[in-house]
Amino acid sequence: ASPDAESSYFGGHIMAMAGSRMNVSGIELTRMGQHLELARYPIHWHINGDVTGQYIKNSAIHNTYNRCVTIHGTDNLLVANNVTYNTVGHCFFMEDGIEQGNQIVNNLGIQTKCHPTLDCVPTNLGIPSDPGSFEGQRSPHVLIPSDNTVSTFWITNPSNHYIGNVAAGSDSTGFWFSLPEHPNGAFEGTDISQITWPRRMPQGEFRGNVSHSNFDGLMFDRNFAADNTFSVTGSSHIARENPADPTSKSIESLIEDFTAYKNRNGGVWSRGEMKVFKNLKLADNAIGYTHASGSIGRDPFTSKVVDSLFVGETDNIGNPSTPEEIAYGRSLPKAIADFPIRGYEYYDFIHSIENTTFVNYEDNDTRDAGAISYLLYTSFGMSTRNSVKGAKFINAKPVHFPAMEEKWANDFGGSAAYATAAIHDLDGSVGGVPGAYIVIDNGIASDEEACEIKPSWGAAVCQGDMGRLSLGGGGFGFSRGPAPDPIVLSRNGRDFDYAGQATIRSGAEVTVKTTRESVPLSLSEMDAGSWVIFELPGFTTAAAGAEQNSLAALREASDTSYYKDTDTLWVKLVVDEVARAGGPGGFGGGGTSIEVSRL
Repeated sequence: ASPDAESSYFGGHIMAMAGSRMNVSGIELTRMGQHLELARYPIHWHINGDVTGQYIKNSAIHNTYNRCVTIHGTDNLLVANNVTYNTVGHCFFMEDGIEQGNQIVNNLGIQTKCHPTLDCVPTNLGIPSDPGSFEGQRSPHVLIPSDNTVSTFWITNPSNHYIGNVAAGSDSTGFWFSLPEHPNGAFEGTDISQITWPRRMPQGEFRGNVSHSNFDGLMFDRNFAADNTFSVTGSSHIARENPADPTSKSIESLIEDFTAYKNRNGGVWSRGEMKVFKNLKLADNAIGYTHASGSIGRDPFTSKVVDSLFVGETDNIGNPSTPEEIAYGRSLPKAIADFPIRGYEYYDFIHSIENTTFVNYEDNDTRDAGAISYLLYTSFGMSTRNSVKGAKFINAKPVHFPAMEEKWANDFGGSAAYATAAIHDLDGSVGGVPGAYIVIDNGIASDEEACEIKPSWGAAVCQGDMGRLSLGGGGFGFSRGPAPDPIVLSRNGRDFDYAGQATIRSGAEVTVKTTRESVPLSLSEMDAGSWVIFELPGFTTAAAGAEQNSLAALREASDTSYYKDTDTLWVKLVVDEVARAGGPGGFGGGGTSIEVSRL
């Protein structure tokens, strides 16, 4: 590089072109790459196809201006035992999403930056005080939009292998799976691109990797579009037996032995279906783990976390520097000291925790904490089939459902799902009652007769069958607030503003107050024979069911029935079938419905 490279950010570059062979070992690359120039990277395999036997290993790449190692249109390359430091843009870079079979093994990436001198303007999904803006994707100071949310390992095709790597101190992300629908760039519109489906391809090996001191440790979401921009929601990875056939059987994807610590936001954020996370070790993160659904509950499960360890705060106090951190006595993941740290966040649809230990999630004078929670304060899907078994808690409050405060909100558009949160405690390892449900204490799902109220959890441990109640519209829990002609549910003197769905216990009696002319009553995710009684002031007619001559007779009925007194209709809705809508694990599962009206 020229003597002024440190100010011009214009260095040399090495490129292996099609038909060439490049084996690299034991070299040092510094002041390399050309900032904001495509194809001008420190070292770069450029549309080489199958390069089995080629490698870069045992090398150092530092103080560079445009990425570290770029793999472009190249398969079966070995990238092993390399160290990078103080680099700009996605570092270990899979370019177009066509690349497969590459082995990225035992590499260490330190201090990955968005720009040589400027701060990142990331596009993140965090709390309101976190920095970030979609405008960062339009910045003229990055090569591609996602470089402003920079990652040390940028992965655009899941069928590559990442083993034993460390992402340390990225300005934004450690490992980022961002998958195009079809490969783009040089391959956009080609025949090979049209038959390549990264969002449906099988997961390669991903094991033994470590990510620390970033904003997010592992991001498996936010797939990029043809113009290289991305959204914080939307498309996901669902591996298929035949990636070309979106209706073919979903297959499991395994993330194994992943460690994430001291990440300012999340240790793991993922989206998709049938993902298994085994032997996670997550510590000192603001939030350990969050996973979003990719198919609205149509697959057997969304995610499983098994045989894992979550630690809220370790003995590693970090380097306290802000007044808040100095007062607290340790570094903090969020700028606001009272952020409620949590280990595992349930999110939409079917997730499970198995044989997992939570350590050091206790409230203190500065902030609240909890081992298990829900995404704050989600408006999206909710299922009573979310479950836990084999959980252990050491110096840890098992559950924390914080009261709704916008400053903590990942989603504050209505919180319809969060307000009805439920977890099936299969073996009682959370609440002490096998088969019980842990529900948010909203007065509809919980009551003192069948539940043990846990005030410090914001929750209740409830015996009996739990399921989902829908009263027309918002059936998947996506509603973002009360609709016109709102519905208010009332039980035991407490009112609940209905928005989309609610969690309800079999045997409950609930009053439905609304000005609507008709309302469909529906129960799902309940066992056959479970029932709920509805008191409907002003309603007169039920479209089905057996008529009863007294309220006492209605309560004794074994099938769906109704009773009409002077100005109120009473309906007992009894679940009579166990079919599941939407597929084998689908939304619903044990459901029945009836229409009531004022006619």
